[in-house]
Amino acid sequence: MQGLQLKVSGNWGHFKKPETNNNPLTHDFITKTAFIGLVGAVLGIEREEMLLLFPQLSEDFLYGVAVLHPVRKLSWGFTSSTAVSSTRQGSPKSFEFLKNPSFKISLALKNERSKAIFEKFKTFLEEENSVYTPVLGWHNCPANLEFISVGDFSDVKEGEFVTQYFVESNEDIHSPKLDVNFRVGFERIPTYQEDFWNLPEKYKTVIYPAANSQLSISGKYFEYSENQEKLWLI
Repeated sequence: MQGLQLKVSGNWGHFKKPETNNNPLTHDFITKTAFIGLVGAVLGIEREEMLLLFPQLSEDFLYGVAVLHPVRKLSWGFTSSTAVSSTRQGSPKSFEFLKNPSFKISLALKNERSKAIFEKFKTFLEEENSVYTPVLGWHNCPANLEFISVGDFSDVKEGEFVTQYFVESNEDIHSPKLDVNFRVGFERIPTYQEDFWNLPEKYKTVIYPAANSQLSISGKYFEYSENQEKLWLI
């Protein structure tokens, strides 16, 4: 599969957990659906077109994430108002944000029908170009994008490997070798969006190592041609 790697970072990020509407909490890292939205912003794809493209790109793109900075969360309080009546008295809310988030992202093209979008995104990254400001989940959390490389991902292999990326918490796919002194995170992340709704049945539970650490795994993986990294993509 064609692929590329990039670094995504910023001062703040918020990737809302859907079960926390009143005082929203954030996922620990950028989700697949949030990343697809970022691709749309870079390419200048309007909202109506993204509505139709989300299911397609959810199926045609595979992604993996390595957390580069320690996950640090801070809460801010806001008084919210509605777009219908901005002068109406709002209600106070507390939002949880990631502080100085930084991720290494691997992106693979699974299906050729989205090749034109993949190639255009690759070109925009290489040229440091963007139509709209890419964000880390929220409109006031701008993202910095840094192109790393273009390469190819192998077909699925199986065996023992070491990775700094997340893997699935599924014994049929991965068996991590966890040390009691080793810090890992667990997340349940959305991977498919339809009508701007993250389908609950498409969520994946993943395990990821702390920043600058690696997991020892037995199971399935892809290998990236440019640096021989072994990782899992969803």
